[in-house]
Amino acid sequence: MLTTTVDIPTSDGVADASLTRPDGEGPFPAVLLFMDAFGPRPRLVEMAERIVARGYLVLTPHLFYRAGRAPLFDLSRLGEADQRGALFEKIMPLVGALTPEVISRDTGAFLDFLAARDDVRPGPVAITGYCMGGTNALRAIEAHPDRIAAIASFHGGRIVTEAPDSPHRGVASITGELYFGHADADQSMTPEQIATLEEALDAAGVRYRSEVYTGAHHGYTMADTPAYDEQATERHWAALFDLLNRTLPVS
Repeated sequence: MLTTTVDIPTSDGVADASLTRPDGEGPFPAVLLFMDAFGPRPRLVEMAERIVARGYLVLTPHLFYRAGRAPLFDLSRLGEADQRGALFEKIMPLVGALTPEVISRDTGAFLDFLAARDDVRPGPVAITGYCMGGTNALRAIEAHPDRIAAIASFHGGRIVTEAPDSPHRGVASITGELYFGHADADQSMTPEQIATLEEALDAAGVRYRSEVYTGAHHGYTMADTPAYDEQATERHWAALFDLLNRTLPVS
């Protein structure tokens, strides 16, 4: 497989992204990998490569591209829990800038980029998202239901809020399938918020699975952080590939 950096024109500039593809000409079904708040780094490439090994082409866009090309932050001490506070002070304004309208526009640009490639199979794509990327994956399928077959959200936070534009309020537009792998005891997605999300999905008739990973902390898939949980991560891979096999099969 091969990983390269690509530039994607958007209505707000140019988004840098990592493109990982299998050997051969394809065309391959495409998966978007939506980053967590720490942004593009080797761990996300490792995760993309595991998906590519199944026969998919994976695009991992830098969602904070408006602030500059990746890397925006020094992540050399990401594994040290006491360094996270200072890092989040820099990150949170960028997270907050990703409004529903911004995510809709950017996702449209990413989908157009993929659709224009000869090595991408025509038709819908899937998205797997982590932390804020899981929340934004839900925003994306709400905005582009005809172009996204399925999304998976792992340890997604703030999917349910009191805001009028809370992600859970937009699920009625979804025609594809959803999977949620919630972290246990996650203050950004409490049991009460999970129940509210499921009620909204049920009311809208959306096909979904929503599971709590007992004992796993927010960020459990990220092997370069203290939150990493190997058992939960392997469970996440099984759930993701089950979803992809059913909604976006390779052949």
